[in-house]
Amino acid sequence: MIARLAIAALTRRRARTALTVAGVAVAAAMLLDMVMLGSGMRESFRGFIDQQGFQLRLTPRGTMPFDSEATVGGATALVATLRADPDIVRVGPVLGGKHFVAVDAGVVAGFLLGIDPAAQGDYRLEAGHDLAAADEIVVSTAWLAATGRALGDTVRVAGGYDPQLRRATGERTLRIVGQGRFQMLAASDRAAAVPLATAQAMGGADRADRVSVLLVETRGAADAEAVAARIEASEARLTALSTEAALKFVDERLGYFRQLAFILASVSLAVGFLLVTTLVTVSVNERIGEIAVMRAIGVARARIVSQIVLEGVALSLAGATLGLGLGLVTARWLNGILATFPGLPAAFDFFRFEPGAAFRALGLLVCCGIAAGVWPAWRAATLPIATTLREEAVA
Repeated sequence: MIARLAIAALTRRRARTALTVAGVAVAAAMLLDMVMLGSGMRESFRGFIDQQGFQLRLTPRGTMPFDSEATVGGATALVATLRADPDIVRVGPVLGGKHFVAVDAGVVAGFLLGIDPAAQGDYRLEAGHDLAAADEIVVSTAWLAATGRALGDTVRVAGGYDPQLRRATGERTLRIVGQGRFQMLAASDRAAAVPLATAQAMGGADRADRVSVLLVETRGAADAEAVAARIEASEARLTALSTEAALKFVDERLGYFRQLAFILASVSLAVGFLLVTTLVTVSVNERIGEIAVMRAIGVARARIVSQIVLEGVALSLAGATLGLGLGLVTARWLNGILATFPGLPAAFDFFRFEPGAAFRALGLLVCCGIAAGVWPAWRAATLPIATTLREEAVA
């Protein structure tokens, strides 16, 4: 009975109710998007790290992976020492640098990774096969498009290029055996991977037996932070960055976005609350006479309060339901725009749907609907019956 009366009150002014629900839906969509933005970037970064399957990243002291051209020498002995550690399962040495390919229109430059094919987490193979020989190369889709080459082709790749003399250095003849998706690079990046020894040779004497980063997988029972501390204590030239430390660093860098998301989410909640409060208050004011009559014939205050609060809940619930769909569509659209920023990994998501966080946020909006009905419900329940009936009769 109470639910039927609440629905009847809301459908009495259908256009006004529809506009209010639409407003709450927009507020709910913004709230959902801000919740998704607050966690999306961090979880995307965690996803990239987890996909690689390594818990530690060892870099030259004081640097982040590939944020400079710094390298570590004595790579062969260093890898052997790490692999002898009982808490370490796998070590993936990586050397980063540039490479150049001559084409009809000039020279195409790209990013080159020297890897150990048996312990790599930098790309996922999409076509062809993985590296098996020193003269093989795996490239990205953008690399193939820029150079006009295809799988199976043989290509001359240089480790250096002098634009004034138009002379390449460290050239090697390589066969394209695979097409891969480089997880930490943008889809537009011209990336390629070759065996570590090949990349070191292409870089000349300055790159001999050197690496840019070492990816380390620890045993399941091992404490990654303890292993990192032990490595740093024994190798003063290295910084050991764990997954959790990397996420903490990212959190610091993304603090602005999280604050912005929190502020906009709070505004969305406030807007939803005010919309529902306004409509329910106006609706109660229009029915003052009816409510007074109901009180006069013996309808309990609790039933009147329940009906009015239920109206606020119904508005919030309808708006939250519509806002869920609208928020997902909007997030997908915005993510497509933001993903085009240069330098971002192709699979990076600014907005990530986490069911638990999303439904908690929308549940909070519904709770605001309950709160929105409290004031008008209290006012309706405490009306002076005789005075209200007299005023309504005179009016």
